Amino acid sequence: MYKTAALTSALLAAVVLVTGCGSEKKGAGPAKASEASPGTSASGEVKGSASGEKGARHQVVFEVGGTGAAQVMWNGNSNHFEQVTLPWSKTESMQLEGAELKAGVTVSVVPGSVKGPDGMLKPAPCTIKVDGKRVADNQDGKSPEPCEYKLKG
Repeated sequence: MYKTAALTSALLAAVVLVTGCGSEKKGAGPAKASEASPGTSASGEVKGSASGEKGARHQVVFEVGGTGAAQVMWNGNSNHFEQVTLPWSKTESMQLEGAELKAGVTVSVVPGSVKGPDGMLKPAPCTIKVDGKRVADNQDGKSPEPCEYKLKG
């Protein structure tokens, strides 16, 4: 049990390190004027974008199944890590712009552990849906890999 918990913690730490730096997405939704950062309008749009080009707006749904509580990390418009009650889902609206249109942005969800039918800890099931279409899953928790998808244009 401690080995699985340590593995889950190590996996979460690795994902935070990989996705943490510079992945925050600006302009994904309305922001209060008091929350607008320099170079960002009150509506959340990035001012003076190099190409000024924007892609279509996408609805991204992160889901983690199971029962009880678990720690979940997800990366959409920005990085998040919190204790949640399962089943859990989060919906974010994302619009890529500039270089992101070509390179894409990786969205991901790393589920915590849940108790399996045999009493052993296993990764909770996770899925990612983009515009209503399932684009990633961890085979109902059978895969230890996080759910991730490269969102483009």
